[in-house]
Amino acid sequence: VDGFRFDLASVLARDEDGVPLENPPILWAIESDPILAGTKIIAEAWDAAGVYQVGSFVGDRWAEWNGQYRDDVRRFIKGDRYTVGPLVQRLMASPDLYPSPKRNPSHSINFITAHDGFTMYDLVAYNRKHNEANGEKNRDGHNDNHSWNHGVEGPSDNPEIEQLRLRQMKNFMTILLISQGTPMINMGDEIMRTQQGNNNAYCQDNELSWFDWTLVERKADLLRFVRKIIGFTQEHELFHDQHFWKPEGKGNGPLVTWHGVHLNKPDWGEDSRSLAFTLRHPQSREHLCVMLNSYWEALDFELMPLPAEERWHCVVNTGAPSPQDFCELEKTTAIDADHFRVEPRAAVVLIAKEAVKRPASNSLFRRIRSVTHLFV
Repeated sequence: VDGFRFDLASVLARDEDGVPLENPPILWAIESDPILAGTKIIAEAWDAAGVYQVGSFVGDRWAEWNGQYRDDVRRFIKGDRYTVGPLVQRLMASPDLYPSPKRNPSHSINFITAHDGFTMYDLVAYNRKHNEANGEKNRDGHNDNHSWNHGVEGPSDNPEIEQLRLRQMKNFMTILLISQGTPMINMGDEIMRTQQGNNNAYCQDNELSWFDWTLVERKADLLRFVRKIIGFTQEHELFHDQHFWKPEGKGNGPLVTWHGVHLNKPDWGEDSRSLAFTLRHPQSREHLCVMLNSYWEALDFELMPLPAEERWHCVVNTGAPSPQDFCELEKTTAIDADHFRVEPRAAVVLIAKEAVKRPASNSLFRRIRSVTHLFV
């Protein structure tokens, strides 16, 4: 067993009269139990009676489901107002909730969806819950889901709507997997599993909540994309360093600079729907550029200048048709422009790569070596 997740864990922080305790003994006992020392312990840091402890859950080992991450990323991708500032905190593993040195990025369990609530496909296919099958006249389940159906409630035979929904799911997966923190993916989101708009399917032990294995082939495009981006993040130290991102010139670990469509000028305004950042690791010398556009029109982002021997290369572009939405680094081509166009409602990840030496130099070397052989 790798670990345990405690449902509505904040109920364990109450005394026998239901009053929240500052140092609840049962939670400290779980944390300090020697048998559990090698396991992960994860809290759903709220309960049904109103206690909300995300960012303030007791103990040093407990990781927490970050409900703020879920809501803020959903709102940004949907295109809501007042979303760029909160998104920055979530991308950085929520240092506003988990301040160092007591906490580190791994304490934040980042997620878009879970077993409670909409699946990721339903998040982009339904404006409202459809829980009639639960027998409670659709009164159960949350009403505030930050979802958007993109024009049609439920499945659509309009290919443009379905393609936009697929792009939005790729945007969710991209942001989730490049964010600092511990990512959590709900079973089946990688293959567009649906519960037909039911956001409280705990009582549905049937095809509605089961894993549909036929989707593995039918939705292979998204599965391929998720596999590729997981592999990409596993290969780069930037995504594993347990130092919170810091501004350039401050501290160890990854160094971040925030931008908008113009370099060093992020737009924190209430109507802003775009964000870019460059992320550099001084030890591994990795250098990334991420551009996020939740606006309904394409935007041109200025690119950070690189040293003469380096060029930007595009690895992820959710605005490109499949399979060009992900490109293996060794197959990418250098970007020679000083800007990059990001399509409407799309995410792009670039990586700096040393420029390939000119073939002419190699040819000249081969010619010189051949001439040398002639005179030996």
